[in-house]
Amino acid sequence: MNVDVLAHPAEEVAPKLLGSVLTCKTPEGTVSIAITETEAYSGAADPASHAYRGRTPRNAVMFGPAGHLYVYRSHGLHWCANVVTGTDGTASAVLIRAGRVVAGEDLARKRRGERVESARLARGPGNLCQALGITAEHNAADLLTGTSVVLSEGEPVTTALIQAGPRVGVSKAHDWQHRFYLAGDPTVTAYRLSPRARPTTEA
Repeated sequence: MNVDVLAHPAEEVAPKLLGSVLTCKTPEGTVSIAITETEAYSGAADPASHAYRGRTPRNAVMFGPAGHLYVYRSHGLHWCANVVTGTDGTASAVLIRAGRVVAGEDLARKRRGERVESARLARGPGNLCQALGITAEHNAADLLTGTSVVLSEGEPVTTALIQAGPRVGVSKAHDWQHRFYLAGDPTVTAYRLSPRARPTTEA
């Protein structure tokens, strides 16, 4: 993956990441997933973004440089992985919502449960990180030149398969069309409107 692909606003990069491969190497082994669903989050202009109110120790990785991993804990339960995009100093990141396991399925299944269907192994950001073995220790990892977590190009995706829709489960700016996914792919999560969502208008 070339950093030039990532050095743009999140909403431009998010659809381009579909089909890319995210690989995580741990002492247990290696798991790779082909990305099938993403969500874009900006900075000060995006009420749903962690960076909406400015830089903090938690979200500092979001401010660049592009090509690093931003990992955070969701609801105190699950790790979520984001690819940092844009220009250095400006908050921008793409949440990796779902993917298809393309290598290391046995290990992914061990982590997720022996009875979990293949399509559900990395469906949803928390499940995806669990399948890959991504935790807080991978926060700020260099996805382009590092060794623990690597983002690489995958099979080309036909533009006609890429669809956009509202983001899942967020209460603010939920109706922004910043979720991108491969139409008909069984690994893509079902749309869920937050019960706290309020109508908004994209800037």
